[in-house]
Amino acid sequence: MKIAFLFPGQGAQNVGMGKDLYNEYEEAKKIYNKVNEITGINISKISFEGPEETLNETKYTQLAILTNSLAILEILKKENIKADILAGLSLGEYTALIHSKCISFEQGVKLVQKRGEYMQSLAPKGNWQMAAIMGLEDEQVEEVCKKVKSGFVVPVNYNTIGQVVVSGEQQAVEEAQELAKEAGAKKIAVLKTSGPFHTEKLIESSKALRKELESVTFNKFETKVVKNLDGELYKNTDDIKEILAKHIINPVKFSKAINTMLLEGIDTFIEIGPGKTLSGFVKRSQVTKEIKILNISNVDNLKETILCLSQT
Repeated sequence: MKIAFLFPGQGAQNVGMGKDLYNEYEEAKKIYNKVNEITGINISKISFEGPEETLNETKYTQLAILTNSLAILEILKKENIKADILAGLSLGEYTALIHSKCISFEQGVKLVQKRGEYMQSLAPKGNWQMAAIMGLEDEQVEEVCKKVKSGFVVPVNYNTIGQVVVSGEQQAVEEAQELAKEAGAKKIAVLKTSGPFHTEKLIESSKALRKELESVTFNKFETKVVKNLDGELYKNTDDIKEILAKHIINPVKFSKAINTMLLEGIDTFIEIGPGKTLSGFVKRSQVTKEIKILNISNVDNLKETILCLSQT
C-alpha cells in the first residue's frame, strides 16, 4: 500500500470543524493551543463557533483549515500512519510542506498567517468571485474566459478532468458562467472565497509574501511533496521561496498532481481536513487501477480510516 495525504484549501471551511477532534484527542487540543499561542489568534474559537462571516475572512480561513489538518496529522502520527507523498490544494500545500519537515511548525504557521493577511489586505478593491465550471475540457474553459467582454476573468484551478475554477471580477465571472452553460457545462458552483486568487491581481500579495519568505529556513524534505505550480514533485534543489511567491498568482495544476501521484504508485488517497473536495477530484480522474479514497474530517471518519488501514 502506498499512501498519499491530501490537504484541502480555502473554501472547504465550515463552522464547527475540528471541535469534536479537539474535545476527544489531547494531540488535537495541543495543536490548536499551539497555533493560538504562535499567532495570538483564538483560531479554535473562530473554527468551532464562527460566526461564518469571520471564519470566511481569508486571514482566518487559511489558519483555521491549516490547524484542522495539522491536528488530524498529529493523531495519525500517534497511530503510526504515514504517507509516501503529500499534496495540497493551494493553501493545502503549506500543510504538506510543514508535515514534510521542509518548514518548521512555527515558521509554517506564521507564514500561513502572513499569507492570509496579505491575500486579504493587499487584494485590490472590487467585487471578486471564483466559480467551478464542470463538464467542459480545460481548453473550452480557457476559450470561454477569452470571450468574456465585461471584465477580468481567467482559469485558475485545474482541479480534475472536466473541472476548472475561474477567478476574476464578479460580473466577468458571471458572464463566463453563462458562456460556459452555452458551451455545454453540466454544473457551475460559486466558491466561498473572497478574492481574485491565483491571478495577477494578487501581485502585491505575492511581493509581500516573497519578502516574508526571506526569513524562513527551508530543510530537506522528509516526505515527497507535489507542487501546485506544475503538478511535479518538489526537488531539494528547488527555489522554494520563488515557487511559493509565484503560487499566489499562478494557476493550480491539481489534476497534474493527481497524475504524478498515480505514476508514483499511490493506491490509497487520504484527504485530511474539512470537506471531501479533493477526494472528488481523485474519483473523477482517469484511474486505470484500483484505488482507495478515504476522508478524515471528524472523530467518526478518523476512527473508520484507522480501522480500514489496520485491516489492509
